[in-house]
Amino acid sequence: MAGLAKIGLALKSRAWQDAGIRGLTPTQGQILVLLRAKGKLPMRLSAVADGLAVTPATASDAVATLIEKGLVKKSRAIDDARAIALTLTPRGRREADRVANWSDFLLSAIDELSPQEQTIFLQGLVKMIRKLQEQGEIPISQMCVTCRFFRPNAYPGSDRPHHCAFVDAPFGDRDLRLECPDHIPVQN
Repeated sequence: MAGLAKIGLALKSRAWQDAGIRGLTPTQGQILVLLRAKGKLPMRLSAVADGLAVTPATASDAVATLIEKGLVKKSRAIDDARAIALTLTPRGRREADRVANWSDFLLSAIDELSPQEQTIFLQGLVKMIRKLQEQGEIPISQMCVTCRFFRPNAYPGSDRPHHCAFVDAPFGDRDLRLECPDHIPVQN
């Protein structure tokens, strides 16, 4: 547990350092990255709050600042005039591209792991995230293991045991995605 706490501390510290340089809070940076992942599709304020596991008031305050900075555009949702839809401005997209790299400092540590250790690390990480999602501790993300297109162990004994029905291709544990823009949740 202490090891995960240290990694969490490193992420938090780096986010605040980089945020200060960019004139953003970590929450504002996370909002930019979340909107970036949606592409040009608008995202509701409530979905932003859910996606970051923050209160609607916290999301609203952070979004208001991003709008003032010209990084986010607010409009009415097409399907519900009472709902707010958010998209990145061109300047916001450029900033989101820069902010998305905040956690890249961890890559050098991950590169120290052998390919086999990296695969095991990813497998463990996916299982932990999935369990935390089931417990309601973190929001559901767009992971392979929660996608209707994911076919686990479709090719047992293979280097690429899983199958993605969306692209109709096999893939291995090293290629499991934690965020996929083509994700469609499994219907329970």
